Amino acid sequence: MIRTTCAYCGVGCGIRATVTGERAVRIEGDPDHPANHGRLCSKGTHLGETVGLEGRLLHPMIGNRRASWDKALGLVAARFRRTIADHGPGSVAFYVSGQLLTEDYYVANKLMKGFIGTANIDTNSRLCMSSAVAGHTRAFGEDVVPAHYDDIDAADLIVLAGSNTAWCHPIVYQRIRARCEAGAKLVVIDPRRTETAEGADLHLAIRPGSDVALMNGALAWCRDAGALDPHFIADHLAVPDDFWQRLAGADLWSTARTCDVPADALRRFYEMFAATPRTVTLFSQGVNQSLAGTDQVNAILNLHLATGRVAKPGAAPFSITGQPNAMGGREVGGLASTLAAHMDFAPENRAIVQRFWGSPTIAAKPGLKAVDLFRAVGEGRIKALWIMATNPAVSMPDAGRVRDALAACPFVVVSDVMADTDTGAFAHVRLPAAAWGEKDGTVTNSERMVSRQRAIFPLPGEARPDWWIVKEVARAMGWKSAFAYDRPADIWREHVRLANYRNDGRRLFALPGQGGGGNAGYDALAPFRWGGRPFVDGRFPTPDGRARLVPVEQRPLADPLPRWPMTLNTGRYRDHWHTMTRTGLAPKLARHRAEPLVELHRDDAAALGIVDGALARVTTPQGESVYRANVVETQRPGELFVPIHWTDRVSSGGRTGLLPRPLADPISGQPGFKATPAAITPLTTRWRGFALFSNQPARLPDCLWATRVTVPAGSLWELAGDGDPGALDAVLPPGERVEAVDRARGTRRIAVLADGRLIAALFVTETGELPARDWLIAQLLAPSADPGVLAGRAPGATADSGAIICACLDIGIRRIVSAIRDQQLTDVAAIGAAIGAGTNCGSCRPALARILATQATEAA
Repeated sequence: MIRTTCAYCGVGCGIRATVTGERAVRIEGDPDHPANHGRLCSKGTHLGETVGLEGRLLHPMIGNRRASWDKALGLVAARFRRTIADHGPGSVAFYVSGQLLTEDYYVANKLMKGFIGTANIDTNSRLCMSSAVAGHTRAFGEDVVPAHYDDIDAADLIVLAGSNTAWCHPIVYQRIRARCEAGAKLVVIDPRRTETAEGADLHLAIRPGSDVALMNGALAWCRDAGALDPHFIADHLAVPDDFWQRLAGADLWSTARTCDVPADALRRFYEMFAATPRTVTLFSQGVNQSLAGTDQVNAILNLHLATGRVAKPGAAPFSITGQPNAMGGREVGGLASTLAAHMDFAPENRAIVQRFWGSPTIAAKPGLKAVDLFRAVGEGRIKALWIMATNPAVSMPDAGRVRDALAACPFVVVSDVMADTDTGAFAHVRLPAAAWGEKDGTVTNSERMVSRQRAIFPLPGEARPDWWIVKEVARAMGWKSAFAYDRPADIWREHVRLANYRNDGRRLFALPGQGGGGNAGYDALAPFRWGGRPFVDGRFPTPDGRARLVPVEQRPLADPLPRWPMTLNTGRYRDHWHTMTRTGLAPKLARHRAEPLVELHRDDAAALGIVDGALARVTTPQGESVYRANVVETQRPGELFVPIHWTDRVSSGGRTGLLPRPLADPISGQPGFKATPAAITPLTTRWRGFALFSNQPARLPDCLWATRVTVPAGSLWELAGDGDPGALDAVLPPGERVEAVDRARGTRRIAVLADGRLIAALFVTETGELPARDWLIAQLLAPSADPGVLAGRAPGATADSGAIICACLDIGIRRIVSAIRDQQLTDVAAIGAAIGAGTNCGSCRPALARILATQATEAA
């Protein structure tokens, strides 16, 4: 059994992994890990389904030809060296990822800032938490999260701002629910009525971008209610002279109008906050991913500082991060806006770092942040770019322009675990990196808990760890002695020494005592949290030791434009992750949301003629993409929501990265993904259908809508179009064909057999019905095809399970409804006791509660 850490979000859950085969592993939550105490969400539970070698990049590639490591590394080093010689160090850049381990990050940051001599290294973490970094630094003097998960257990009021925690951080959400069951109150601030919001005592569906007004209003209310902490303010805060006067317009009624929420609901929130000293405010992408994200963060921090709700059990502002090692990247300096070890580019810090590294140079100023970096690539200022462990051709805003930039860049290197990604298509060199389960190093979670991520399997093919790849390029560029690492433990010890070097307490980030014990000590490193209880002594890492109240004002919110009358919001689904290169391999994770949906309010759908389940085109000034419509009441009218996960490799639609504006917060550089002007129109199709394959087709189905869903033993493609469906025959594999045609309904059903087994099927209709998919999917595993394969169902076969609600245990809605009716179940716990749903990660419990309510209404 190997103790390691989950590959997904910033909760940092501990895992116990037991190898059961050559590339097979049993995954369990680690009951001794302080982040999760044995719990895992659906994604973590099914990590074992994602460790195969399907689609892996296993050898270095130069263009489309396999190359040796020596040739590939030599080419990368030579091209970067020549570019720097011809155009200067500012002509090259790294774009890295919160998927890297701290040791990977450290080596990449050291090479770029200390040896190449530019700070043009930024990370995809810029897209998810850099506004929190900037807000912390403005208020506290350093990027320090002043909270622990234990604070949730001690809170009497929990506020979730811009966080669908039940889906995006399920283990944290279960901790919240447990505290609420013990009497704490929950307030959710989110424009959408998410499953998180459905379980709240109060939901404020504010207008997108009105967070500053909301929090300034709360601060003004606390002032007027006598809920400020005057002693904490006097002793520990620096307050600008005009700070309180600038809250003059933050009265209840004005704030309610700005936020577009009922004044009574707003008053209730303000009264709850003012009356509850032990309050934790957790915030995430809904706050950070805004053109005013840093101000929104500081509005939250102002409220907690002025009421003295920091550095106390159950009282803290808490930024919860989206990636497993976004925090580790922040610690080593993996952002273009920081140098290293929580130091900025002040002359004394540059001297400290350069002396420690013994480097020939040191970056003199912050580098290009993500949006500006890719803009510089497109303008020809960046001529050599190395992308590590991320997929910016999908995830960056205005991704069409990013693709144009990558296509025009003279030299692009991509280090990745997957052979075929949207970004890798633009690479001149692709380098095979180690994946989760093969990597060895450390990660830091949202509460500053450092944990080991340990290798479970040997490195496959010629894959290598990212730190090894970077250090070999550095050595080939001429810096052999500075990058003489033999193992990740060597890098960790250097990182620890730099964190402690000439650190007399001015920086809270330090790692005293964490570099000892040699290689064995590193191998056995237990989870630990650096920084203790931050600010418990009332001192902050600022020149005068005081935290800052930062004046922030609500920016005017633009009215809808005639051409772009809707507001587009983007985000995650419960069971998927980033661009699905990992979760897309797990059949059980594909079932909860099998296709990319655009959610819109039923009134908007009615006005626009959009039918639930039909296709719709979402358009913005940057681009367009097609989605399947999901007509709901949980959206605010005039607003849309789409997921971020789908790529060109798995879908003809759902390409959300094409839609947001390439605009960013002026302080943090974080793009605004939550409020893009947009329009939506219905699409009509001549036919619809689906295809099944036991092996991936040689090319994607060529039609308006083609979306791949991973299923056991193959893939399912949902299809629709307005051209000739006969063209789909070309994607079917050779074999014995059995076909049925109903010309009256425009229906064709084709099964392809090989040695009596089903290897592919195509079902298309213009006006008829399509069979449920479950039984046909099971046929891909059968030793011989059932005679009823063209019917889509064997005589007497049971109904399919319906939409999957509990992905952990693969339980569909039909089984849940049947159990409720047959056993007269009346609460979520009873459902869990009867069939197990909701008993693992618990992220489906809000959905179970909604199903119970629906059944109760129907029964009445």
